[in-house]
Amino acid sequence: MVDKPRHSRRKPLKISRGARVVRDDPVSAAPAVLAHNLPGRPRSRGIYLLPNAFTTGNLFAGFFAIVQAMNNRFEIAAIAIFIAMVLDGLDGRVARLTRTQSAFGEQYDSMSDMVSFGLAPALVVYEWSLRGMGKLGWLAAFVYVAGAALRLARFNTNIGVVDKRFFQGLPSPAAAALVTGLVWIATDLRETRWIDATGGDLRWLAWAITVYAGVTMVSSAPFYSFKDINLKRSVPYMVLPLLVLGFVLVSSDPPSVLFSLFMVYALSGYVVWLWRRLNARRQVAPN
Repeated sequence: MVDKPRHSRRKPLKISRGARVVRDDPVSAAPAVLAHNLPGRPRSRGIYLLPNAFTTGNLFAGFFAIVQAMNNRFEIAAIAIFIAMVLDGLDGRVARLTRTQSAFGEQYDSMSDMVSFGLAPALVVYEWSLRGMGKLGWLAAFVYVAGAALRLARFNTNIGVVDKRFFQGLPSPAAAALVTGLVWIATDLRETRWIDATGGDLRWLAWAITVYAGVTMVSSAPFYSFKDINLKRSVPYMVLPLLVLGFVLVSSDPPSVLFSLFMVYALSGYVVWLWRRLNARRQVAPN
């Protein structure tokens, strides 16, 4: 009697989770398993230098504004916040143009914005005008800070959800320009002897603008974002003379022109909101 050959039972090859097996043959799978179990190179934890350098400049300008406000140099503090606005606008553009966007950069940018456009403007206007109002003064400053924090948190959670052409609520850089623009224009007009009013004399105006900026940041009013402007696209020739005219206009009187522009922008959201409501009612109304 011939014994039948016994089929040897091979123990199943243990493969660590995450290893790729090209075929079912254990022999061909062994190199993949060994390669997976060997200590590999650690993942790169580097960050992109160029956009984060602009973000760091934004953070420095905001901190510098706080220091200058504590030293009663309010004009320099206001100018520093406007410089922070320019740097904040550049870091995102540079990241998109160079394809260096990252989750780290987004979080770093939000934290820097909270300092430059949240804490710094509130402290500047408080030291300049609101300090003498007691509880009403620091409460107005806190309303602005809380509005900036809520605005940034909502913006981070609504990325990719809302219409990119419009911001939901007043952007924090524009709110900072509105508040510190008042400080800059009042300080400049006082130095040029156009007015004699001090920050204490304008405290109710400063209080109203600070509260308005804080509340408008958390509102649902749509503000145009300018994100649909493509810098790579060709434009008509007349755009260049208009751009030159804009630089000339701003350089002629920076405090007055910038404050006026941001005041118009801070009101534009409610105008767009009202216009949409009226159009919606006209469409619903029977003919």
